[in-house]
Amino acid sequence: MANLHEVVVDSLRVSLTSQQRVIVLKDTQNDLYIPIWIGTFESESIVVALQKIEVSRPQTHDLLKNVIQALGARLKHVELSKIQADTFYSFLVLENDKTEYRVDSRPSDAIALAIRCHVPIFVDSEVIFSAGVRPEKDMRLTKTPAEDRSPHADIEEEIDTSLEKNLSVFDDFLKNIDLGSTPSEPKTDEDSEGGNDEPDNSDNDLLLPF
Repeated sequence: MANLHEVVVDSLRVSLTSQQRVIVLKDTQNDLYIPIWIGTFESESIVVALQKIEVSRPQTHDLLKNVIQALGARLKHVELSKIQADTFYSFLVLENDKTEYRVDSRPSDAIALAIRCHVPIFVDSEVIFSAGVRPEKDMRLTKTPAEDRSPHADIEEEIDTSLEKNLSVFDDFLKNIDLGSTPSEPKTDEDSEGGNDEPDNSDNDLLLPF
């Protein structure tokens, strides 16, 4: 575990223009943030878990949690292990009868399950320092976002993830950073289309109606 950094969900946001979602992970050891674009379904599932919203029937990630428990296994933690060919790779680390299993997973699904199982989220140190970004002023977002990708467009709408006011440090950063020209540009988990957003002011930050 020496090369792993624990992260927490700092914020979950959505572009008012493109409706693309981005989850922001914060390294608990450093002032580094990892933004990852995720799909609408995954973002809603994460919000339900973070805000402890009761649902009448199990959602997909609830079902997976129930299956793991029914088989007598447990989720120990999840890992974002590497970036390769512009793609994030992650694993579910499971234990059953003292045997450990590593199951390939998209980061968005791994995070949704980790929140439900109340287990840590770890990121490899190489991923942290290559994909992690620090809040800075007077920077702009320029590229087009894509599902499960890190932000290349203005992120305008804030979702309260019950982590209270941890979003403030990253708020201005997401509206003003230009990741397109930086060598440590965050990579992707999964491709999809999205639109460009111009930077906007904080008056346009709204809660998603989940």
